[in-house]
Amino acid sequence: MGYLVQSEAEKRLANVQKMLESKNLDLALVYYDEFNIGNGWYLTGWCPQFESGAVLVPRKGTPMLLGGPESEPFAKLDSAITETRNFPVFMVPDEEYPNATIIDFPKLFAELNQTLGAVKAVGLVGADRMPAACYRGIVEGFAGVKLVDITNDFVKLRYNKSPWEIEQIRAAFGIADHCYNAMKAKVANGVSEIEIAAAGEFAARSRGASGFGFSAIVGSGARANAVVPTASSKKVIDGEMVMIGLAPKINGYAGVMGDALPVSGEYSARQKECIKYLREAFCMTKEQLVVGKTGYEIDAPARAYFQKHGFTKYLVCPFVHTIGLHEAESPFFGPGSQDVLVPGMTVCVDVSFFGHPEFHGVRIETGYEITEQGAIPLSVQMDKIHTAI
Repeated sequence: MGYLVQSEAEKRLANVQKMLESKNLDLALVYYDEFNIGNGWYLTGWCPQFESGAVLVPRKGTPMLLGGPESEPFAKLDSAITETRNFPVFMVPDEEYPNATIIDFPKLFAELNQTLGAVKAVGLVGADRMPAACYRGIVEGFAGVKLVDITNDFVKLRYNKSPWEIEQIRAAFGIADHCYNAMKAKVANGVSEIEIAAAGEFAARSRGASGFGFSAIVGSGARANAVVPTASSKKVIDGEMVMIGLAPKINGYAGVMGDALPVSGEYSARQKECIKYLREAFCMTKEQLVVGKTGYEIDAPARAYFQKHGFTKYLVCPFVHTIGLHEAESPFFGPGSQDVLVPGMTVCVDVSFFGHPEFHGVRIETGYEITEQGAIPLSVQMDKIHTAI
């Protein structure tokens, strides 16, 4: 059973075809793989395992998946687009599939010229993420065709979330609440970081999570300086803080939670001070989630606050990013951003610093739906925790 409902799939394909019409392009090739999943998933609700691929969307006509034979049966079961073609560049290197039909880009080009008419201009999405052999195959196979990078325009289609998308994201945040509670309950002197991660992962999967936006973040003591540390066999120790984070997905859409917890069960006086700095910056940033504000305006108050208290040199990440098919995706509302907050966006306030000589690394994070009436918490629980000063 696929993740993407038909009404969403049809609307998205129509929007891409409208873009192709406006740019006078004959088709789009949307590259994706397990590490660059968003653009392809947006059209299919699906991503191959082991192999990579592309979605081909003609300005008029039937879309198809370009991939490898190992994932082809999987695609026909779960993808919203089930017409497939297999190519060597998307396959597992050196693997043999004697019963599969495998073609190359010149043969595809000939087929498209026959079914669509003369193909003169192609829009590429994610060309900068393609393996060199894949890009070279497209260039050589589509000889004489104008290739146009339309990645930015395509990604903007994903900025504003539909009601269905927001429903999935909100459900994922609901599961993230359970992950938080389970991981927090597991934190105790002598427990390994892996055990803490396992508690959160089980809480997610046992409640229907379709996957994760990132591997569980668990970093205790100095390991929290790693910004996004995956759980290790290190055991947490009384007196330390442990940074946790998990991003369960529902139907491919991510929720998230992040916090820094005391191993002993209660913050020390200095740890309370640290958390107070984070929460005050969090509240300042949340107040800026107003329709019409730019990323620069949203970022500025908390950045000035951190500057005042000497934390600026420990900043690695901006304070706000959007969330959807990726836990963190465009637009990112950082200090140089001119992107504008609009209704229908789902964003995370993600306040952190790393490399501090005493506090090491800390992060607190949760998300909001942007509406004309204000920012609505995607997790009431985490909003309450992070705004308690």
